[in-house]
Amino acid sequence: MTTTMNGKIRTESLSFSYGERLLLEDISVEFADQAITAITGPSGTGKSTLLTVFNRLWEEIGGGPLHGQVLLRLEGRWQDIHAPEMPVSTLRRRVGMVFQTPNPLPMSLAANLAFPLKLAGIDDKEEIAARSREALRRVHLLAEVEDRLVSDARLLSGGQQQRLCLARALMLRPEVLLLDEPTSSLDPKACAGIEELLLELKESCAIVLVSHYQDQISRIADQVYLLGERTLLRQR
Repeated sequence: MTTTMNGKIRTESLSFSYGERLLLEDISVEFADQAITAITGPSGTGKSTLLTVFNRLWEEIGGGPLHGQVLLRLEGRWQDIHAPEMPVSTLRRRVGMVFQTPNPLPMSLAANLAFPLKLAGIDDKEEIAARSREALRRVHLLAEVEDRLVSDARLLSGGQQQRLCLARALMLRPEVLLLDEPTSSLDPKACAGIEELLLELKESCAIVLVSHYQDQISRIADQVYLLGERTLLRQR
């Protein structure tokens, strides 16, 4: 397939099965950097599964086998995410994920934000605090919670919880952000806030978004991948 200079994540002849059921078949597609790509299509076509392939979460969920390649452009060259030099821990620092339902950990806001850094072996308190403030500022949550950082994160509203989950995903400064129906459980106001945030975040990473809201896709997506048809459309 033809590649572009601003491509960030690419599949080549990708196929994936759960048991006897073939979910993804012979997919070759390239998604751009500094852009929002929406994956859409009928239920059961493998949209969420494709996201889990991009950060190898499928290996923990189960299923398989997987055939073909998934490549990530790093330092100007394409690298196979299954290569020995790309352990899953390294991959997930580069490729963050936020799920459909907000999933704050049962701990304080500060501990939620520190969690991915500690998993990555970063224990410096000043660095954790600085990154936490930066991430909260980027998701427009700092002013709302800076006096509540020791409170249980589950006490936040639904929209605040989803922004916290986005902030947590940003703590490792990912180059790709995967979002699985991130606004489906939110009210219209919170949904609009998340959409505005994604438009800002795409300036620093590639965003791949699963959504079944066609109006949302029209508002924010630069590319639309029709999974059932294996067709990539450019909106802007």
